[in-house]
Amino acid sequence: MTKKKVYIISHSHWDREWYMPYEQHHMRLVQLVDDLLETFKTNPDFDSFHLDGQTIALDDYLEVRPEKEAEVRKAIEAGKLKIGPFYILQDDFLISSESNTRNMLIGLEESKKWGDPVMLGYFPDTFGNMGQTPQMMLEGGIDVATFGRGVKPTGFDNAVINDDKYASQFSEMWWEGPDGSKIFGVLFANWYSNGNEIPAEREAAIEFWDKKLADAEAFASTGHLLMMNGCDHQPLQKDVTDAIKLANELYPDYEFVHSSFDKYLDAVKEDAPENLSTVEGELTSQETDGWYTLANTSSSRIYLKQKNTEVQRQLENISEPLATMAAEITGVYPHDELRYAWKLLLQNHPHDSICGCSVDEVHAEMMTRFAKSLEVGRFVASEALESLTHAIDTTNFPEGSKPFVVFNTSGNKKSDVFETEIEWSRAPFSEGHPRRQYYKLQEETVPEFTIINENGEEVAAEVVSTEVLFGYDLPKDGFRIPFMARYVKVRVMMTEMAEMSWQGLALVEKAATNKTTSLISDNGQTLENDFLKVVVKTDGRLTITDKKTGITHDNFLTIENMGDIANEYIFKSPEGDQPIYAHDFPAEVSVVTDSPLQAKIALKQTMMIPVSADEEVLNEEMYSVTDFTQRKAGRSTELAPLELTTIIRLDQNSSQLKFETSFNNQMKNHRLRVLFPTGIETDHHFAESIYEVVERPNAVADTWKNPTNPQHQHSFVNVRDEKAGVTVANYGINEYELVEKDTTIALTIFRATGELGDWGYFATPEAQCLGEQRVEYAVSFHGENDYNQTFKAAQDFQIPFSTMQTSRHNGTLPLTNQLVSIESDGYLLTTCKRKEHEMAIILRGYNLSNTDDCALDIKVPGYTGIRSTLIEDESDKEFTDTLTAAEIHTTRWSK
Repeated sequence: MTKKKVYIISHSHWDREWYMPYEQHHMRLVQLVDDLLETFKTNPDFDSFHLDGQTIALDDYLEVRPEKEAEVRKAIEAGKLKIGPFYILQDDFLISSESNTRNMLIGLEESKKWGDPVMLGYFPDTFGNMGQTPQMMLEGGIDVATFGRGVKPTGFDNAVINDDKYASQFSEMWWEGPDGSKIFGVLFANWYSNGNEIPAEREAAIEFWDKKLADAEAFASTGHLLMMNGCDHQPLQKDVTDAIKLANELYPDYEFVHSSFDKYLDAVKEDAPENLSTVEGELTSQETDGWYTLANTSSSRIYLKQKNTEVQRQLENISEPLATMAAEITGVYPHDELRYAWKLLLQNHPHDSICGCSVDEVHAEMMTRFAKSLEVGRFVASEALESLTHAIDTTNFPEGSKPFVVFNTSGNKKSDVFETEIEWSRAPFSEGHPRRQYYKLQEETVPEFTIINENGEEVAAEVVSTEVLFGYDLPKDGFRIPFMARYVKVRVMMTEMAEMSWQGLALVEKAATNKTTSLISDNGQTLENDFLKVVVKTDGRLTITDKKTGITHDNFLTIENMGDIANEYIFKSPEGDQPIYAHDFPAEVSVVTDSPLQAKIALKQTMMIPVSADEEVLNEEMYSVTDFTQRKAGRSTELAPLELTTIIRLDQNSSQLKFETSFNNQMKNHRLRVLFPTGIETDHHFAESIYEVVERPNAVADTWKNPTNPQHQHSFVNVRDEKAGVTVANYGINEYELVEKDTTIALTIFRATGELGDWGYFATPEAQCLGEQRVEYAVSFHGENDYNQTFKAAQDFQIPFSTMQTSRHNGTLPLTNQLVSIESDGYLLTTCKRKEHEMAIILRGYNLSNTDDCALDIKVPGYTGIRSTLIEDESDKEFTDTLTAAEIHTTRWSK
């Protein structure tokens, strides 16, 4: 009889930061690698160590031990230290599609600087797995993935599989993406610590192996058994090879080897049976009781998600496209600066970081990284704007005008009303004392203004305000120049501005055409344009009529409050807790902006809610590490006012109704949601995920016990039937639930908790998020076939126009120009950048449908395109005018 073979892989799952601050984990990493390097030299039986699939651990180690670089390189080249393929171990769902790609792109490149990476999609502890993983891994040259969550294993003796889409009888399976891509998958069915701390003493070893072998054999499809010798921040087991020798003596029917993923995967794939299950799409523990999907991390510390969205949009959708445009003039691209910014951002993307489920010190440091990455992105964008505007010929505008240029860096034709400040006059400090210069400008007569285009035609715009402010220039070849200046803030309407384009405008001294139209009536109770009619009811909820379909939706903007006695990972309301609704309290409406271009009203609602949970009971339950499902704490009987102010905005040219809700949170242990009861009869819905608009069922599995069903999203969630639908967009609000009653989209806008959760008690007072909060979201409507337009509008909700003032001067670029043209109803652009270290243009997007092909016509004037992979190598796929269902589509453009 052939012996079963037990592959023991030494590793340590290295969360860079989690229940201790980063530097606490960092110093322990240094100790671990020190021990590894010593073991490699002294123990010839020690095969190798898997460095957790993330190359950043090398950077972290060498930051403290730079003198060890040659020794580290030697260990990697000898196959002792197994590295790559990723830069960090990310959370799949809470970072953007491009962030997931850059993590692989940077990780593979960094790995190859050292040696050969382990070509394994390594997802040991991601909180669910994205559905496009198979397609993405294959695009990176990886055909196998290992993961710890998302699939329910049933055991090979059990022929009944409740749901063959999300369950497998074995720990080995095929994983198929929505486009049909398929890779080999290995589930850590007994977790990635099933071979941790192997005893080297006889009696303990027998007890250990009797259980561990049986556990592994319950799910293994072959005679190759995987034992993961490590766990979270696990120190090196220095006597592991002695323990393996003992195991071989005790169990002669097995062969125990110290090994690596390369050897194990080669063997298990070779012997895998034909009847392996195929799991499909995203794997989020659909077949469990629902408590430990950990999807509620998407609402933990929402401020992190908002800042992450801001930085991602800055790098992906502003800095990179602008730098790509500017490189046409300068011939250079800020590869190094952008790589630096991306690495800073990615350092915030591990699952315990971006998920908001670490101690307070971790998340405080994250905000610094976000700020640093954001400022680099802004610098790159500013430099690109300066290069472009200097090269644009503005001599069409009259003498005395103040030209400025508007850039649409979205991949969609974009309509929006935006505001920008234009410098009208200046008083330099070199010509007088600052105070005198300030009052000199204050005393000047301010003329009337209007905005014109390159043809001298007045555009839809209005002056918002003028004021005198301090400013300064930083010349490239001289010292700083401080001044006072008169600034004119203007509001401008752009309609159907072409994707990846710019347009020159100018502020001129002229009385604007008198426009007296208003989008507001009934003292602010009604907003109306050509697309929507919005009525604020006396209780503060909205009745909205979509004029295109004639369908009216009632009770939108219902604000709900509930208690939360769980933790950063999971929401749980107290037993018997009943929702508190803002519409049960008085509502006030006031007008903020009433102009022909834009209407804004302020809806003020003051809820009386409990100040906290029952703190005496909850504290005792937290201190005693009582499982959250067993907690009995209720909400405090003491109530206090929570004042919510929601700015409701309707622009003249927009079919999207926008909201900004702000409040000063002084309450603890609670959750706020905004409800949109669609009333649409359907059993499924759609949401933006990673390179896909995923279709999800509204109902849960029979095994589900959690009374809620939280889900992840990026820029939107959509509910529709065969006639019409509703799309709710957001800015950094990643959690929603589809509630059965009235098929309601419930958007979580705030959640406050006081502990980390998981395996012990770690207080996180800053997770209560006390203080000022502000969230942004929007709603739009569609008919039978135009839902993709609302999806694109949801993406555009996160991408503002960029503007920069310039002078009247000659130039080589026209006042209006377009870098890239895209004609496709179903294609959503995710990146426009230059190839890493080169000057070819990389464009990437994906099909908004997982079921239908669509036409795709992309042009970059002066360039020729070919298909590319996610990691920017030439692809063997043909460049056609058809985008297949669920396809991630990357092209490389060269002159």
